[in-house]
Amino acid sequence: MKSKNKKPAKEDKQFVSALQVAKLAGVSRSAVSRAFTPGASLSAKKRERIMEAAEVLGYQVNDLARGLLARKSRLVGLVVTNPELGYRSHLVAALTKALIQRGSVPIVINTGNTEAELVAAQKMLFGYRAEATIILSGSPPSSFVDLARRNGQPLIVLGRSETGADYVNVDNEGAGREAARFFLAGGAERLAFAGTLSRTPTTVEREHGFCHEGSLHGADVMIGNGSNSDYAGGQEAAQQLFSRGKRPDAVFCVNDLVAFGLIDYVRHHTRLAIPGDVSVIGFDDVPEAQWDAFSLTTFRQDAAVMAACAVALLDQREADPERPPAHERLATRLIVRASALAPSCAIASQRQENP
Repeated sequence: MKSKNKKPAKEDKQFVSALQVAKLAGVSRSAVSRAFTPGASLSAKKRERIMEAAEVLGYQVNDLARGLLARKSRLVGLVVTNPELGYRSHLVAALTKALIQRGSVPIVINTGNTEAELVAAQKMLFGYRAEATIILSGSPPSSFVDLARRNGQPLIVLGRSETGADYVNVDNEGAGREAARFFLAGGAERLAFAGTLSRTPTTVEREHGFCHEGSLHGADVMIGNGSNSDYAGGQEAAQQLFSRGKRPDAVFCVNDLVAFGLIDYVRHHTRLAIPGDVSVIGFDDVPEAQWDAFSLTTFRQDAAVMAACAVALLDQREADPERPPAHERLATRLIVRASALAPSCAIASQRQENP
């Protein structure tokens, strides 16, 4: 006697195979393969039967299997730390969109900045025959670059310079110098830089440009560093800068998240007003910078432009694997809002750009 409590067997769900399509269409398995291969020889009548059968069964070509057989896939790995934060989230979005339009399959790998973590990510991408790796953050070690070179895999680095690899960067030092000149032209005398203890190449370049330009004009430049380049780090940097007897009257923040933390700290823990007593400039121009709560003056990095440059470098590298490393340095633009006292010339220029 069969048990009444016996559960029915689960239906075995599998992807529709090319062989099933061939049987329904009354053709060979190879004919199905040719039907889905651009330029392959096949009669129009047979192709039509195959496409009708594929539509009925819901068949989709297994591109991953095709890539593995050809020892090359359309996978492109995006290696990034904390992809959900600030500008990185918008860059990941822009890159995935650009890669999909290119016909690639982006894979986001959320990893750390240590050499072991980065190399493990790279080895995994090699195992899946990824056609390229794009680094969005961190400092790839020399072993990482060498591993990519020995395996013939294109490596694109974004947001920093890297010897031996193609990279797209912005003029961080130039932005730092421009921020210092903007503050000084607006009447500031005590400058400060709000950065991070992580000391990535990007933060170092922005700090160096700002401090160097300030010193050229005889201005005092104070430094406050948070643990990380995020909102909490901005609060930590602000506490260091505004707990001293000599407080800054203008602060250049390493990015917008740090600027948001610093602005809120000044508003809620000091009697100073922004921008009346303290001018603040950020970097990135994330969407929140436009919010009335911040109205942040900041340098704009265009994620779509950086993504397009990365894809262009990838195409160039695949077309000519032996060419010397290519370097793209993008300009930034200062967007003037209400968080900083602006020189009259800057206000006039902004009105002309945004009538």
